[in-house]
Amino acid sequence: MSEAAVLRKIKSAARKRAKADEAKREATEQLRTYCREAREAKVPLTRIASEAGLSRQGIYDLLGERSSA
Repeated sequence: MSEAAVLRKIKSAARKRAKADEAKREATEQLRTYCREAREAKVPLTRIASEAGLSRQGIYDLLGERSSA
């Protein structure tokens, strides 16, 4: 494969990675927003964690809260 072809592939992969990073950032922000809404609605933390596929500590970390444990 020529140098130019390899460099095109590298640039393409870098663009895909940047898009994936942005998508992850947006999804994390949405998850944070919905988890906050669930907390305000008094949904049990264990249920929020289960639905989010995270641990209770993961939810505390996501929300920037201290755990009570």
